[in-house]
Amino acid sequence: MSDHSDQRGHRDRDRRVLRVRGRVLVGPDEVRDELWSVDGRITYERPPGADRADTVEGWVLPGLVDAHCHVGLDRHGPVDAATSEKQALTDREAGALLLRDAGSPSDTRWTDDREDLPKIIRAGRHIARTRRYIRNYAHEIEPGDLVAYVAREARRGDGWVKLVGDWIDREVGDLTPCWPRGEVEAAIAEAHRLGARVTAHCFAEDSLRDLVEAGIDCVEHATGLTEDTVPLFAERGVAIVPTLVNIATFPHLADGGEAKFPRWSAHLRRLHARRYDTVRAAYDAGIPVFVGTDAGGSLPHGLVAAEVAELVRAGIPPLDALSATTWGARRWLGRPALEEGAPADLVVLAEDPRADVTVLAAPRHVVLNGRVVAG
Repeated sequence: MSDHSDQRGHRDRDRRVLRVRGRVLVGPDEVRDELWSVDGRITYERPPGADRADTVEGWVLPGLVDAHCHVGLDRHGPVDAATSEKQALTDREAGALLLRDAGSPSDTRWTDDREDLPKIIRAGRHIARTRRYIRNYAHEIEPGDLVAYVAREARRGDGWVKLVGDWIDREVGDLTPCWPRGEVEAAIAEAHRLGARVTAHCFAEDSLRDLVEAGIDCVEHATGLTEDTVPLFAERGVAIVPTLVNIATFPHLADGGEAKFPRWSAHLRRLHARRYDTVRAAYDAGIPVFVGTDAGGSLPHGLVAAEVAELVRAGIPPLDALSATTWGARRWLGRPALEEGAPADLVVLAEDPRADVTVLAAPRHVVLNGRVVAG
C-alpha cells in the first residue's frame, strides 16, 4: 500500500501542471476565473498536484490564429529550415499559435514534431498560371493541368489547396483572371472529392464570380469585392481573409510599376483606397472574415495583432475582430479553442482585449502545449 502511494505521488509530481488565473475568455459570451493545464491539455477541474503548480495571471484568450501566412517562404522563394524555424518562433512570440500556411514550396512537416512551435495547417504549394505569379513560389501550369495539380496538393496539404486566382497579365497591363471557368469548376470539385477546401489569391474584381460560382471555399485579400459580388459571397458562405497589413503595401507597389504598367498601378491604388469600405461591406453582409497577415513573402512574421487592429479600423466591432483570430477562426479551421481537453495553447494579456484590441501586441505570457514559452 505504501509503495503504491509513493508511486502515485511520484507520478503526480512528474505531471506538468500550470494554473491560469484571471479572466479566461472561453468564448465571446463565456468567462471563467481560471483553467488548468495538465500535461499540455486544458481542464477546468482542480488536478492533483495543483498546490505545486506554477501560476500565470491576466486576461486569457485562445492562441491567436494567423489564417494566411507562409512558413518556409521569403520574397525570393523557399528558405532553409533554420529560417522557417525563426519565422515560426516570431509568430509564437506574437501569440499566433495556429497558422494556416496559405502556400509554401518548402516542406515544413518537421515542425509537427516540435512542441515548442505553432501548429500549422498547410495548403501545399501555390498553383499558378505559367508566368503569372512570383518566381520560385508556385507550380506554374496551364489550365489543362489544373485538376491534376489540385489533386496533388490536396493530398500534400492539411485540408486546403491554394490557387492564384488573378495576377498581372503583361500583355493587358493589368490584373486579369488566371483560369477558365470550366477548369476551375473541375479542379474545385476534385479538391472537394478528396476532402480539401480551396482558397485563392484574388486582388481584382473579375475573377471573383467564377470562383465563387465554381464552389470555392475562401478568397484571400478579396479587395475586388463589389456590390455585385458581396451578396454572392454571403449567399454561398464564402469566407475572406483580407490581409489588410499586406494591402497597405499597394501604393508602394503601384509606384514601382507606374512606368511599365500604369493601368495596373492605377488599379492597385483604387483597390487600396477603398479597402476599409470593402471589408466593412463584406462584414455587414454576413461574409465570414478572418485574420491573416500574408507574412513570409515580403512581410515579416508576427503581425497578427496589427491585422486585428486593421479589422477594427475597417469598422468590424472589436469582439468580432477578436473572434476572427480566436474562437471563430479556430472553429472555421476545425481546431479547438479553450475547451476541456484541448491543447493548452493560449495567450495571457495584461488588460481586457475586448475593450482595446491593441493589447494583443504585447502578450504578458504565451502558453503553448501547457508550457510558458514567452513572458
